[in-house]
Amino acid sequence: MSLVNSNIRYLRKQKGLTQEGLANHIKVTRSVIGAYEEGRAEPKIKTMKRMADFFKISVDALVSLDLAEAAANHIRETERASGKPDLTGRKLRVLSITVDEADRENIELVPDKAAAGYLNGYADPEYVKDLPRFQLPFLNQGSYRAFEISGDSMLPVQPGSIIIGEYMENWESIKDGHCYVLVTGAEGIVYKRVFNRIDEEDALSLHSDNPAYLPYNVPVEDVVEVWKAKAFISMNFPDPEMSLQKLAGIVMDLQQEVIRMKG
Repeated sequence: MSLVNSNIRYLRKQKGLTQEGLANHIKVTRSVIGAYEEGRAEPKIKTMKRMADFFKISVDALVSLDLAEAAANHIRETERASGKPDLTGRKLRVLSITVDEADRENIELVPDKAAAGYLNGYADPEYVKDLPRFQLPFLNQGSYRAFEISGDSMLPVQPGSIIIGEYMENWESIKDGHCYVLVTGAEGIVYKRVFNRIDEEDALSLHSDNPAYLPYNVPVEDVVEVWKAKAFISMNFPDPEMSLQKLAGIVMDLQQEVIRMKG
């Protein structure tokens, strides 16, 4: 796939257009736009000029620059100069996605074994394209990704469960006590209950549902992506709720054990 193919998809997504919508502006069919984006065809010079005019860039930039990477570099340089990360997404935070034949965004799955690679490839369209992907009919419009979690810090959600997260562009809207998947430089991919401490400490406070794990802070500058947990998929069915009678029996057993230890 050439740069022009990936740039067409990138620019279309930045405009918030479907393939059909872009086709109407450029005066071609939706299938032609699909062929361009999938690398099955290259636009002719006349079509490239119409695209460049529509997106307000030069033809040279359309065919010779990696526009997604250029945007990402611009964000990094801006943040480095200001000393602060982009919290609101107004500086064109880049999200690589894939779409199906009907131009619907896929849900890409990041298996646990691919978590380390995702940290390096999250902004690379070629890497994201190679991830497993699927659709769920009940989700509202948005961009979603699925992450396989490991460990027992978020019980009763079991290790191996798949968390479906909705992409959050504006990190200032993170709500205290809600669950999120964070992609971070130091911790990798983590699924936690998050408390927003950006204003006070330039950090997010991460809490586990399992009380055996202590909360800790992650500097917001170390955060790469934020996904709000919307659903989860698990092959493990939850245990039945413990009855009051059984709970009382456990307490009595513990009391008897304490009495024996004191004796």
